[in-house]
Amino acid sequence: MVNIVVRDNNVEQALRALKKKMQREGTFREMKRRKFYEKPSEKRARQKAEAVRRARKLARKKAQREGLL
Repeated sequence: MVNIVVRDNNVEQALRALKKKMQREGTFREMKRRKFYEKPSEKRARQKAEAVRRARKLARKKAQREGLL
């Protein structure tokens, strides 16, 4: 659950904070993904690609920390 506090009736600032939190949590990506039906085979392929992407990112960060890059 996302909570945003509106201070001094500054709705624009609160809206920016809400959008930033939703972006960080992946809510926009989730809404876009759920807009249309996704076949189970496509879902598996997407999840596998996401896992590969995460693993590569983690390996890249680890290599950078160790000074290899």
